[in-house]
Amino acid sequence: MTEKYDIRPDQSTELLKALHILTRDGKLNQDSRRKLKQVYHLFNFIEPLLAEALGKHADIRVVDHGAGKSYLGFILYDLFFKQQAPAGHIYGIETREALVQTSRDLAQRAGFGGMSFLNLSVADSITSSELPERIDVVTALHACNTATDDAIRFALEKESEAIVLVPCCQAEVAATLRKHKGDMLKHPVAELWRHPIHTREFGSQLTNVLRCLQLEAHGYNVTVTELVGWEHSMKNELIVARKHGKPKRAAAERLQTLLNEFGLSELSERFYTT
Repeated sequence: MTEKYDIRPDQSTELLKALHILTRDGKLNQDSRRKLKQVYHLFNFIEPLLAEALGKHADIRVVDHGAGKSYLGFILYDLFFKQQAPAGHIYGIETREALVQTSRDLAQRAGFGGMSFLNLSVADSITSSELPERIDVVTALHACNTATDDAIRFALEKESEAIVLVPCCQAEVAATLRKHKGDMLKHPVAELWRHPIHTREFGSQLTNVLRCLQLEAHGYNVTVTELVGWEHSMKNELIVARKHGKPKRAAAERLQTLLNEFGLSELSERFYTT
């Protein structure tokens, strides 16, 4: 018997079956329950951002980068857009053409006319004419490596009101730390990443610190928290940024200082602040 408390009363069970979160007879297995809990928990963070955006524009626009099977987009539409923002639109950005087509087919079957799915990389979406100029909320759930940074760049270019990120598989900073490790070992602080496993872990931590400073430098208030319990996902850091309009010079200066002190100056373009 399905544990009903796991599913919101206003959630379409037919949609959950189509997303393979529910079995054909309406049951949840352990893996699908974990996925559902994670997406619902993320929805709790995103819902107030959508409500704020809706107060400014009836036709609110959300872009979900690295959409994959579009679990998040479909649940956002089902739980929020369908009733509260019928004039709004969700754009799913995904590089795997088969997943894009599958999502298009499901949106059509579900009658979700305010959803579009584009076969684009996050980087290419920044200049794509297939997307409108105004984007209110940008999400990137487990967009791998620099795709998260591209999602940030996209949001900054669009001057989005809110950004929600769950970073994944950061490698660029760690690779740069590794490349300059010999030069940096004369400084005791380099002990933080002398061993390979520490290089990976410290690189991941530093990447997200730099991302937060970049967002603050561009005028966002940033909150960093845990998405769900560690038993559900090791890629668990949730970054929520709300635009308040006033760039923070101190954040830009601290970001550049960190890049210089850790031998990462070559990544200044990646974490640009102006």
